[in-house]
Amino acid sequence: MIRVLLAEDQAMVRGALTALLNLESDIEVLGSACDGEAAWRELQRLKPDVLVTDIEMPGLTGLELAQRIQRHELPIKVIIVTTFARPGFLRRALDAGVSGYLLKDAPAENLAEALRTVHRGGRAIDPQLALEAWSEADPLNDRERQVLRLAGEGHSAGDIATQLNLSHGTVRNYLSEAIGKLGVANRIEAYRLARQKGWL
Repeated sequence: MIRVLLAEDQAMVRGALTALLNLESDIEVLGSACDGEAAWRELQRLKPDVLVTDIEMPGLTGLELAQRIQRHELPIKVIIVTTFARPGFLRRALDAGVSGYLLKDAPAENLAEALRTVHRGGRAIDPQLALEAWSEADPLNDRERQVLRLAGEGHSAGDIATQLNLSHGTVRNYLSEAIGKLGVANRIEAYRLARQKGWL
């Protein structure tokens, strides 16, 4: 039996995935969570074999959840099911030890098949996305990504400095590094481009 926890912030999608997976004789949905922090608590309580998670969720993102599972060396495999066909997201997911990456517009039966493959120790990655993911590397480091994300959300350099415990000058340096690496004119363009590529 493959024991699964679902993490998805949209109730309708969460319900549909649960119903779909419960039709399979070898898959049991132990529970579901509507945000990243709730998913983290449920993971520790239910100890599933596989976590099926979206990327964009309140609290922790699916990628942050995968990183936390990896850091704590939990024996839980992760499959990401998302609308984001962005190579940058896939690369970051693979770096975080994710075993599966599927797009929500894939045929429904692909998810059960992916769960079986991943449970056996294999990988289930959308093939087109896998090709694209290796064509262009993410030039940003973690700090630049963090600072750029906050800047793109409308925070001032002063706010960001306070939030991340950095000096004002250091924040400005990270922003100008990110702008330079992305070859754009300002922080807004840098944020847009990095979001579009899946680097944020």
